Amino acid sequence: MNNIVIETRDLVRKFVVGDHEVAALNGVSLVVDKGEFISITGPSGSGKTSLLNIIGCLDREDSGQVLFEGQEVSQMSGWCLDNLRLWKMGFVFQTFNLFPTLSALENVMFPLGVAGVSRYEQKGRAEELLDIVGLSQRVGHRPRQLSAGENQRVSIARSLANSPVLLLADEPTGNLDSKNTKEITDLFKRINQAYGTTIIMVTHDLAVASGASRQIRMMDGKVI
Repeated sequence: MNNIVIETRDLVRKFVVGDHEVAALNGVSLVVDKGEFISITGPSGSGKTSLLNIIGCLDREDSGQVLFEGQEVSQMSGWCLDNLRLWKMGFVFQTFNLFPTLSALENVMFPLGVAGVSRYEQKGRAEELLDIVGLSQRVGHRPRQLSAGENQRVSIARSLANSPVLLLADEPTGNLDSKNTKEITDLFKRINQAYGTTIIMVTHDLAVASGASRQIRMMDGKVI
């Protein structure tokens, strides 16, 4: 049985900055097995977020290949890509990206509603996930009523709503203090160990990166 979740082959991604062409990714090849927890570090401009965005089908490579569970992503239709992101991937961002007018419970229910899950099942699943991230007493609170750490916990719960194979996190502790940073890092580790969720996390914080089971360092668009 193939245990590879993500494989990238010679990825190249270029951007035009002023009069210059800059290679954000310059031949990146990477294999991620099911159940791994990987951190990606590197200086600003090293290509780590570009790599994460292409893996998450939020951007397209200029050349090279991305394979998700053995299937080449570039060969998928728009409908297939939408379903891949909805059912197979979860996303956690530095800025939380929660709906400000929805409660914690409703924010976690949202992707379940998009997936066509019944309202009753949405509520039960969302309550279960908020309990897992330690927010069972805050389900009715809106983002402005929650701390930054609590908002990120809601975001993590939402990312797990449809039981994704792969969780992608872009600087998930970037807006948090040291106490919340440790708690969120520990939460990722628990999720990875308890549920076998494959996690790829971009971070500038080497202490956060050290919590992963494998660390990858990038420089000038390459894995070093």
